[in-house]
Order: sequence, then C-alpha cells, then structure tokens
Amino acid sequence: MNEFQAREHWQQMYSTRQEQKLSWFEEAPGVSLELLLTPQLDTGAQVLDVGGGASRLVDALLDRGFNRPSVLDISEAALEKSKLRLAGRASQVHWIVADITTWEPDRTYRAWHDRAVFHFLTTEEQRLAYRAVLEKTVAPGGIVVMGTFALDGPERCSCLPVQRYSPESLAAELGRSFSLTTVRMVDHVTPAGKTQRFQFSRFARE
Repeated sequence: MNEFQAREHWQQMYSTRQEQKLSWFEEAPGVSLELLLTPQLDTGAQVLDVGGGASRLVDALLDRGFNRPSVLDISEAALEKSKLRLAGRASQVHWIVADITTWEPDRTYRAWHDRAVFHFLTTEEQRLAYRAVLEKTVAPGGIVVMGTFALDGPERCSCLPVQRYSPESLAAELGRSFSLTTVRMVDHVTPAGKTQRFQFSRFARE
C-alpha cells in the first residue's frame, strides 16, 4: 500500500465509522500515560503522538499541563474528530497531517508515542523510513513508547495485514540507538468485545 492508498484507507475509516466503534478505541490511555510519565516527564517537554488520530492521549496530556503537544496522523478526518472533541483546547495542540514514513520534522522531541502505527509497516523499506524519521526526531536522552500487536496478537487489523512483535524483536528493529527499558503486556478489549494482545515497550534514546 502506497502513501496515497494508506491516506484514503484511513480517511474512509474515520469518515464512515463512529469513533467509539473502532477496534482500537480506548476511553483512557492508561498504559501509554504510565510509560510516558514514569519517571516524571517535565510538562514543558515536547511530546509527539504518532498516529494519534482521535486518541484521548492528547486530552490527558493537556489535563496534566503539557504545553502544546503534537499529534500526527495520516488522516485529516481523524484529527478533525479530536479537534471537535477538544473544542477551545484544540488551539493548544500542534496538529500534523502526514505519513510518518515521509514526514520531515521541524523540531526535535523529548518523547515519541506510537500506539499501533508501526505494526502496519509490513515492508522493510517502510520500517527503515520510519526509523530514519525516529532518529531525526527524538533528541538524545529522549524516550520512545511504542505499542504493537504482540506475537500472539491479531494477524490483521482494519482489513490490513500487520507485523507482530515481541519487545525484543521491536528493539532489534529500532537499533542500538534505542535501549529497551520497560515492557507491558496488555489485553485490549475492543468495543465489539474481542481481546487483542498488545506489547508496549519503552525505550531510552542514547
């Protein structure tokens, strides 16, 4: 799937379905917050939510006083849902419509969060492009929190194939510049009542 096809796919998903019925919906991003904020992350730190779409993570960051977090998604429709939900607070967020594999960042970030984008990159070329952006974007001493389907998780999601990971295989993909520090295995229950096995890994940028 090329960038245009990916954009059209996710635009359709967010434009035609209610957010609360999407399989990845979660009311509160508990695990993501735990891994991002432990140890304590200064509220002045630059935080990027990759594939943030209509996620509630940005709400939680604003609630905790974070200054202008960034949310990136390939789907403009997804970001519009978040803007509508946040209403007046939407102006406190840096919104980015882009494909993460071709994005050119204009700043560095202290924290990078990705829940369920990386596992859709099923070719080596896509993963290398993602890693190149990651290395340019996360400042030395920064952190990376990534959630993907675990080895015993689903083989497909949203009609697309995925690549499943263990924390160790994900660490191998990111390379020696990122040290694995924390792991959480999570059973995500979808709005339809199905259980999806995730692994969340936290890395420190050397």
